[in-house]
Amino acid sequence: MEPNAFDIDDLLDHHQRAPHRLVQILRTIQASKGWLSRPDLTRVASALKLPLAHVEGVAGFYHFFHLTPVGEYRVLFSDNITDRMGGSEELQRHLRHLLKLEPGGVRSDGRVSVASTSCTGMCDQGPAALINHRHVVTRLTPGRIKHMAALIEQRVPPAQWPAEWSKVDDQIRLANVKLGAQPEPGQGIAAALARGPQGMLEDIKRSKLRGRGGAGYATGIKWQLCRNAAADTRYVICNADEGEPGTFKDRVLLSSFADTVFEGMTIAAFVVGAKQGLVYLRGEYTYLLEPLQAVLSRRRAAGLLGQGIQGRAGFDFDIDIHVGAGAYVCGEESALIESLEGKRGTPRIRPPFPVERGYLGQPSTVNNVETFCAAAHIAVHGGTWWAGIGTAQSTGTKIHAVSGDCERPGLYEYPFGTRIGRILEDCGARDTQAVQVGGPSGVCLSALEFGRRIGFEDVHTAGAFMIFDRTRDMFEVALNFAQFFAHESCGFCTPCRVGTELVVRRLDKLKKGYGSGDDVQILYELDKLMHGATHCGLGASACNSLRDTIAKFRPAYEKHLKSLHFAPGFDMDAELSQARLATGRDDHGAHLETLA
Repeated sequence: MEPNAFDIDDLLDHHQRAPHRLVQILRTIQASKGWLSRPDLTRVASALKLPLAHVEGVAGFYHFFHLTPVGEYRVLFSDNITDRMGGSEELQRHLRHLLKLEPGGVRSDGRVSVASTSCTGMCDQGPAALINHRHVVTRLTPGRIKHMAALIEQRVPPAQWPAEWSKVDDQIRLANVKLGAQPEPGQGIAAALARGPQGMLEDIKRSKLRGRGGAGYATGIKWQLCRNAAADTRYVICNADEGEPGTFKDRVLLSSFADTVFEGMTIAAFVVGAKQGLVYLRGEYTYLLEPLQAVLSRRRAAGLLGQGIQGRAGFDFDIDIHVGAGAYVCGEESALIESLEGKRGTPRIRPPFPVERGYLGQPSTVNNVETFCAAAHIAVHGGTWWAGIGTAQSTGTKIHAVSGDCERPGLYEYPFGTRIGRILEDCGARDTQAVQVGGPSGVCLSALEFGRRIGFEDVHTAGAFMIFDRTRDMFEVALNFAQFFAHESCGFCTPCRVGTELVVRRLDKLKKGYGSGDDVQILYELDKLMHGATHCGLGASACNSLRDTIAKFRPAYEKHLKSLHFAPGFDMDAELSQARLATGRDDHGAHLETLA
């Protein structure tokens, strides 16, 4: 429900005035009005019987919600390192120049604003941008930028812009199990019904399937814990918040293989005894919402969702789609659940884990898009078949989203155990100096490590595979990743909120030529502090790429080091004061002050 004009009361009724639908309610209001005014927030708070401070706090948490007008056209350039490598920064400056826009502001006539956002999941066809948070523009060029400026000046609606601008290709370069031939809709469900819930669970455990979202937790154990939890209501949740920069595999699975993903969710529901499923779709993929809803409608009509699935009395299950509003931290499963419940996406303290107390306090299994896709194939072919692919500890295949300096970016699916070098050869990478595997929170590999293999025994990955040739400055890569983490910190804990900002300050200082070797040592100290003191994995992994690049590409840092001096106007006392103000008075904050 996203009409151009609507009555808020009708919208609230549509969502049963349920507080846990708050994020979806706010998303719809903004889609219609362009921003969230205080009167609208007050009206929503009153209707949902929530404090206004809570509603405003939620609205202020998500990057795609705006509490002040941002213009009739909101242009957000993807700011991942691969977009920068394609010239996104210059393209953004060019658009601002054509539109006579100052950085960070809205034009005086209220027509347009231009800014950056985190990776939009279009790394294989960037530079890319989002228009009004829902219209995708890929493969930006100076010519397209000039045309875009003219369309904005003429007030042409984004939906009427050239169709080829919004063309998003799958770019499947190498298919194996999950990207190859798909089961017929309902085939996996029928196989699961024949086994029974316990039999299907045992087959998932036999397959040794591990989560494909990065952590690699055993899927069968997770389903078993949810199934055994004492409760009458359980939920199956698909984590489609693919926010890790450099990752776009889930985008393709949802675009072209949604039937298989929904089949896997339905099989999980059969095993754990759930009647409701939820897909958490990242806000950058809003353009996929209508196609996905069409697939769900088709499955309901075919008896693959709803009451008595495939004629099995009591097997009732349906799926709803929740669209995010721009928050990388919501990729963490407990933060995702908080967002599903209409709250700020702050990670929960665990235990209890979601399988014990998840969505609305009920047992919930949260799995990645690729994991559910794998489960559907396992239902058809069996756990022993899946366990025979890959390695003993890392069974099956893994999809890699390849981007950066290579001839053929796109998706490549390999059995676990495949060499890094093999992937580089297949995608046409030349003179490669580094590969960032698993996104900024993953591992940066040098050319000496290209004999290593993808797998839980060696190189873990959530799917991103970003390639950098020898023309790239690895210091700039690390700086981009540091800026990403500082931007995406939820702000809940001091070590992450302040630590990520201090990392960016140190790197900026080095970039400007004001730093020394002591600054590099302080970066190491910040890494150690955040790794052991942050509330969730975001802060703990925020310095992974920094640590790797300092260790493996030291010359990229050394060229920025000079004897310690400060530029005219640089006020160290002011820098320390800002750090103290930000850190507060807790012990970790006190330590951070000494590093400022």
